[in-house]
Amino acid sequence: MMAHSKALLVLENFIGGKFVPCSSYIDSYNPSTGNVYCKVPDSGKEEVEAAVKAAKVAFPIWSSKSPLERSQILNKLADLIEHDLEAFAQAESKDQGKTITFARTVDIPRAVYNFRFFASSILHHTTECTEMATMGCMHYTLRTPVGVAGLISPWNLPLYLLTWKIAPAIACGNTVVAKPSEMTSVTAWMMCKLLEKAGVPHGVVNVVFGTGARAGEALVCHPDVPLISFTGSTLTAQRITEKSAPHCKRLSLELGGKNPAIVFDDADLLQCIPTTLRSSFANQGEICLCTSRIFVQRGIYSEFLKRFVAEAKKWKVGNPSDPTVDVGALISKEHLEKVRSYVKKAQAEGARVFCGEGVDSLALPTGNQKGYFMLPTVIAEVKDESCCMQEEIFGPVTCVVAFDTEEEVIERANSVKYGLAATVWSSNVGRVHRVAQRLQAGLVWTNCWLVRDLNLPFGGMKASGIGREGAKDSYEFFTEVKTITIKH
Repeated sequence: MMAHSKALLVLENFIGGKFVPCSSYIDSYNPSTGNVYCKVPDSGKEEVEAAVKAAKVAFPIWSSKSPLERSQILNKLADLIEHDLEAFAQAESKDQGKTITFARTVDIPRAVYNFRFFASSILHHTTECTEMATMGCMHYTLRTPVGVAGLISPWNLPLYLLTWKIAPAIACGNTVVAKPSEMTSVTAWMMCKLLEKAGVPHGVVNVVFGTGARAGEALVCHPDVPLISFTGSTLTAQRITEKSAPHCKRLSLELGGKNPAIVFDDADLLQCIPTTLRSSFANQGEICLCTSRIFVQRGIYSEFLKRFVAEAKKWKVGNPSDPTVDVGALISKEHLEKVRSYVKKAQAEGARVFCGEGVDSLALPTGNQKGYFMLPTVIAEVKDESCCMQEEIFGPVTCVVAFDTEEEVIERANSVKYGLAATVWSSNVGRVHRVAQRLQAGLVWTNCWLVRDLNLPFGGMKASGIGREGAKDSYEFFTEVKTITIKH
């Protein structure tokens, strides 16, 4: 390993507008080769303390800027990231394992759009006003920024989900301390290099790298951070809720999903099959919105399964920097083992694996033999109570099961602890509305998947989270409302 040390990228925390080295570092791996390629600061209380201090100092100046001034800075930052889109995409692919195609077409363009979207939306919010003529009073509301926002983002869509938090937080006039995942910190660090050029004052955006257990916990427990926005696992969110309770912090938690796709016998399979393949296997299945349970009406079940498996087998797994590859590497060795273990459990329970893990052989290029790759895997004949149908797997694995009636499938789709997203496939408009209304999910797509309007609320029910994000929702979360009464 020492022979490669010169080539290693060494990241530094970004605090108060400056890059600051850390006393200890952790290894970050390139998932497609299995080699260490980056050193990430192993920050703790001390670093978080410095970042919060810098954010507090910057708050009065930043919060007093007009929405238009903040908007112009956000737009400038969007332009700078877009200008370096290719470099960001390359870094995201190498760091996360995702295909270069996905990083180029989804991750980085969406990160740019997050800044542009909130730069625009911040200019269009209005506050309320009412009059009580009999009392000679008028009431109106004001919205003011909360203070220092603690932002914790995950490893699956690193820059995409980090900017989805930073953009509304700073657009509303807050300052931030962000902690990206220690497994995917490079694009956040690259973004920090552009902040000064974009005109972001020192201390407005601080980025502290490190683990959830040390850096994340220090941020959540800090008494001067009144608000935490977190995207990640339900388990971590429980800990965040407990730790922030003594401080009465406001929380926005976007958590896991066990998202159903319901395919009725009148579905257009020419649309449904390619879209459901994407919703199952895009980004290696490492998206909280991915489909992992496919309920197919019995009349078309065998035809659907046959066609779906045949198409899944065509997905190419390999070097993420190859533009013809559909599936890159999973995030880590541990995660790959976890995902594989679900397939083994399903087989032990008597389910049948139709393609992928343990059934088909995976041929990888020479340089990727030690990478964390897995074939798109389709499991059928699996019971609803199986852990594969109940727990979030977060990999390229989906289960296909048959159902008979509308009533039955709604009940089965709702029989998990999660409630993030669902898709419904049917050409019957009445049925689409009926089913969508009764599914316990924060987002329901019908005859499509992942079509997003950022104006509208995003978030889940049950164990999939608390709160919503979107133009109005993010504005409400990142500001305090005050009612003022004037007697005239």
